[in-house]
Amino acid sequence: MQNQRNNSFLARIRSLPRFDFTQEVAALVARLGETTELLQAVIDEKYLTKDEACRYWADALNVAYVDPFASLITEEAVEKIPVEVAKKARTVGLYIVDGVLTVAMADPSNADLIRRIGQIAQMPVSPVFALPREIDDAIAIHYCTEKGIEESLSELENSSLFSKPDLAGEKIAALAENNALVQILDEIIYFAIRERATDIHIEPMEATCRIRFRIDGNLREILTYSRKLHRALLSRLKILCNLNIAESRFPQDGRFSVQLGSQSSNFRVSTIPSAYGEKAVVRVLASAGKKTMVTLEKMQMSQVMLQPFRRLIQNPNGIIFVTGPTGSGKTTTLYAALNEINTPATNISTIEDPIEIQLPGVTQSQVNANIDLKFSTVLRALMRQDPDVILVGEIRDLETAKIATEAALTGHIVFATLHTNTAPQAIARLMEIGVEPYMVAPSVIGVLSQRLVAKICEVCKEPYEPAQDVLDRYFHTDGITGVKFYRGRGCPACRGTGYKGRIAFHELVLVTEEVRTLINDGRGAQEIARAAAKVGYRPLRYDGLKKVLLGLTTIDEIEASTSFEWAA
Repeated sequence: MQNQRNNSFLARIRSLPRFDFTQEVAALVARLGETTELLQAVIDEKYLTKDEACRYWADALNVAYVDPFASLITEEAVEKIPVEVAKKARTVGLYIVDGVLTVAMADPSNADLIRRIGQIAQMPVSPVFALPREIDDAIAIHYCTEKGIEESLSELENSSLFSKPDLAGEKIAALAENNALVQILDEIIYFAIRERATDIHIEPMEATCRIRFRIDGNLREILTYSRKLHRALLSRLKILCNLNIAESRFPQDGRFSVQLGSQSSNFRVSTIPSAYGEKAVVRVLASAGKKTMVTLEKMQMSQVMLQPFRRLIQNPNGIIFVTGPTGSGKTTTLYAALNEINTPATNISTIEDPIEIQLPGVTQSQVNANIDLKFSTVLRALMRQDPDVILVGEIRDLETAKIATEAALTGHIVFATLHTNTAPQAIARLMEIGVEPYMVAPSVIGVLSQRLVAKICEVCKEPYEPAQDVLDRYFHTDGITGVKFYRGRGCPACRGTGYKGRIAFHELVLVTEEVRTLINDGRGAQEIARAAAKVGYRPLRYDGLKKVLLGLTTIDEIEASTSFEWAA
């Protein structure tokens, strides 16, 4: 009966022109539905965006709409509602303000349920609306714990499924589809998302296996588990990526996605053989369309670099490189730059692997190695698309590098990334790839190098006075004493590490006429750095130490992320 009613209602709304789908029509959905199934149908049929439809629905119920995956969710609020109650009532605590618990609910008009949740939480409750599927996924993520995963792994290990020490390939394949194993891998992924991990390392060792997360740039061991489970866990991961589960002698790469609420979270997987079995590393990529757009203002770039960098990106032609190791935030910086110059009068095209942020008004293309769709192939095609601005996700080969320099010389502004340790090395690297100096010199207009370091936790941040020998090692103190640095004491908010979040520091090379002359002469990175210093270039460590003095990070983090330069 309900399905017939849904289909009848959808038939009615399909007959309306899309521009007639106003707030009044959406409110009508809320009044007639008595269930969120119609709301979900309107979203799935794309008559309204999810945010618009949910906002109108919530307005009809006289409550606010909150997307749990775009809202602050605190552990304190989550703990106020037991997991059994949260699942049964489809509700999750978001945050506590002035003694009031804000709760996301699928049915915020249920006064009796609100009263009971208030009794359980022992505090007043303020209900807001969220889609049921988003609440379910938020519960799965925020109630996931290390202890829960360990208990699930231990229970699986002691089950009859693993009574035999050696399992044949077909048995492993069947075992990988076991519901308990599927659930465990889901829990590991959910926990990684909750902990803000960028990478998941699943590693076999001599006696046991372990799982480590890279959080804020540092690896942390999360748990260990029996070697008996390792092949089955890796096989499950390979099945998700459509990889060959029978092949364990050669490295394999793949991708998979997990639906979280109305969005997809993307993951990249790499497996390699090791002494004790296969090791897998899962890179946690951005949720499709949900990664926050960071503006240049919010990047906390030093003003001495921000102003010239802004002038660089306004140039009508030339190449601007952003360099640094994997995971140093290069793509985020490039997106921030594109966002600043993105106007209806500018044709911007990107070539990426993968597309991490959806930019309105920008044509974004993704390379595909499976069909030999390379950076150079797409870039050559883009040159016939009348572009003004081109972003090349990464320059890896001579062909791509040559096309990019030619584009810069023919009136286009090109943004690209390179893997080099410093900004001056990027110019030398371009020539090492095989691009002639006479093409590099007029095309490159600037190089920004950056690193990410862990940021001091704001909850447990405390001042301290460093030892004098530490000051003398990094600064010209001239006898100054009483200088205060900051560090994190360690608290539940940062899991006792003293760090939460990350911050970038930079170095910028502006290509002057003197630098161009050095490039034409084939000079090295050191001479280019000395010439760039005349117009403000300072090495990475200089900007990093400024961030230390500002109380944003610590000496230890800068020391771990930058190399020491010996003075002659």
